[in-house]
Amino acid sequence: MTTEHETTFEKAFERLEHILEGLNKGQTTLEESLSLYEEADKLILSCNKKLADAEKKIEILTKNRAGELQLGADNKPQTQPM
Repeated sequence: MTTEHETTFEKAFERLEHILEGLNKGQTTLEESLSLYEEADKLILSCNKKLADAEKKIEILTKNRAGELQLGADNKPQTQPM
């Protein structure tokens, strides 16, 4: 498998779906299932990190476009929907 930095979000998500399909079929050994579970856990973490990074980037882009950071009622930065 490629590293987190080499794998796109889409490829990681596709691999995760493939793993889950295999596990749901119940045709893997216990060792294979554990290995697949560990890989899926890493993919989930990778996808979550990529989404969080994208959200941060969007916050930065919003700030740069507006010239200043816009805060919501909760005093958190407002973001633009993707």
